[in-house]
Amino acid sequence: MPPYLAGRDDEKREFERLLTQTTILENLVLTGLRGVGKTVLLDTFKPLAIRQGWLWVGTDLSESVNVGESALVVRLLADLSVITSSMVIKQSETAGFVSSLTDVTLDYKTLVKIYTDTPGLAADKLKAVLEVVSKAVTNETKRGVIFAYDEAQILSDSPENDEFPLSLLLDVFQSIQRKGMPFMLVLTGLPTLFSKLVEARTFAERMFHVVTLSKLSRDDSRDAIKKPIADANCPVGFSEDSVETVCDHSGGYPYFIQFICKEVYDSFIQQYASGEVKAVPLDSITRKLDADFFAGRWLRATDRQRELLYVIATLGKEDEEFTVQEIVMKSKEVLAKGFGASHANQLLSALGDQGLVYKNRWGRYSFAVPLFDRFILRQDGPNAPELPF
Repeated sequence: MPPYLAGRDDEKREFERLLTQTTILENLVLTGLRGVGKTVLLDTFKPLAIRQGWLWVGTDLSESVNVGESALVVRLLADLSVITSSMVIKQSETAGFVSSLTDVTLDYKTLVKIYTDTPGLAADKLKAVLEVVSKAVTNETKRGVIFAYDEAQILSDSPENDEFPLSLLLDVFQSIQRKGMPFMLVLTGLPTLFSKLVEARTFAERMFHVVTLSKLSRDDSRDAIKKPIADANCPVGFSEDSVETVCDHSGGYPYFIQFICKEVYDSFIQQYASGEVKAVPLDSITRKLDADFFAGRWLRATDRQRELLYVIATLGKEDEEFTVQEIVMKSKEVLAKGFGASHANQLLSALGDQGLVYKNRWGRYSFAVPLFDRFILRQDGPNAPELPF
């Protein structure tokens, strides 16, 4: 977690508005490029929800590769059992002509038993579990339960394998919310997430309020750099020129701001310990950022895919959309062997599957990784200034 979360007050207020719903009519999709702070913001939402009487469950879906319906059900029940294992309900037992009520704890084993004992499809079984939990939550005088899942863009239906986990999730939550059960979905992911939701179920467009995180403004970037230093009464700070340099090289993306600032202070501590304090060369930090953040993604691309990515980088459209036509035309200028439209489309589709680019509704593409074009263009070596203290 960053010591200071800059520029996200509007998003917090939107989430707090959703928490006031008595009947859940809106769920939340939090989307944006990698490095804009989706996961960090999601973590700050949790205490806000708990303070208003909500229970919170969830995890990072990137741990569940190739999620199917059964895997999704296990994930939901396992997460739910964390908060229900202390809840007790009355269950009727009939023996001959004698009927009695026994206490049953809603632990994972009980949730699974309710699921397996309910007839019908997976959706019917999951609804039955959530209906029981809903009554228990109400008895606990809680507002409801928030299911929060990060990296949710990995969820997708697979008709060829007869697996529809995303449709299952949407169908179940729409149904229980229409019945007034207090369960809310909060999903975070890359910009492809919302289009996947709508593609799976068209009613998803009405189910979710979409909040798109972008890079920080210049003022918010400066606050992200300077306020942690001021709040900690740190005896070492940045010069104004260095603050501006960090803003420029981070592009306003919170992850990069935090990465650069951390590396600067780590370097200073080492220099101070050795008794020789010098300026910090930003090119060294940039090379480490390249290795830690960009290199793994770059290495997954084939040689021809890298050529396409290079062409895109030379378009000079940082943070802007680009088209197949622009790629084709530029490739004839910068490559010995350019791309045709069909080949470019095929490569873009493959790069989309790898999470390097994404296609929006208007047939235009964007990098899914911020500042990826800068990384590509500096493969011959950066020429960056030093950061004085």
